[in-house]
Amino acid sequence: MAEKTVTLRIKRGVADEASTWEEFSVALQPNANVISCLMDIRKNPVTKDGKTTTPVAWDAACLEEVCGSCTVVINGRARQACSTMIAGPHGIAPNGETITVEPMSKFPRVRDLVVDRSRMFDALKRIRGWVQIDGSHELGAGPRVSASDQEIMYTLSRCMTCGCCVESCPNYNDHSPFIGPFAISLVRMYNMHPSGKMQAGERLDSIMSDGGIADCGKAQNCVKVCPKEIPLIESIAVMGRETLKRALFGWLLK
Repeated sequence: MAEKTVTLRIKRGVADEASTWEEFSVALQPNANVISCLMDIRKNPVTKDGKTTTPVAWDAACLEEVCGSCTVVINGRARQACSTMIAGPHGIAPNGETITVEPMSKFPRVRDLVVDRSRMFDALKRIRGWVQIDGSHELGAGPRVSASDQEIMYTLSRCMTCGCCVESCPNYNDHSPFIGPFAISLVRMYNMHPSGKMQAGERLDSIMSDGGIADCGKAQNCVKVCPKEIPLIESIAVMGRETLKRALFGWLLK
């Protein structure tokens, strides 16, 4: 019986150089995902037509959809390579169909499928994406958080800064300073935190400036591709109300 295989068509290149496409035939293993196929290619970097080439460069860390580093564009959709199955009921190529794999287009390419997501991490600095603690001394028990707030905050905290939302967003590109839906959602989360509320006004100011929430075009693509099913559109709506209130009445707090 002939061994089942799957073909990966991979977009390759370095930085801003012209891209090339290479196809690889990989044996279809049980429970295979895109990462395992890339691993097989790395072991034997020979194209489908028999040409020896360099191993494909790609990012990965946790391999269990937690770190967000393995985001690539698979068959035209931004998704996690580690959780994209090849066969099975949710597989993308159960009968050996060709799978197209590309790097994300919204970030500078480093090599092959590796991109530089520094813009996303700069956005976290802009919104103060952390809970600031004043010193290391004993602060005592913090205020209680309601179960309903805990549920919302936990859902929002699942963000991996993976880039799926901004890759699918038409307003996030080289010509726009838009901060991205993930950052707006994280402002909501940190502003709900009992200690994070101390910088709530500063975070709202950060998304009221150039490239902030006003630049969201409400395309709603982000919520469709988020691998953690974070309610990004709901967060944008909530922060829209909060920034409006600050714009109208923020002077009372000064």
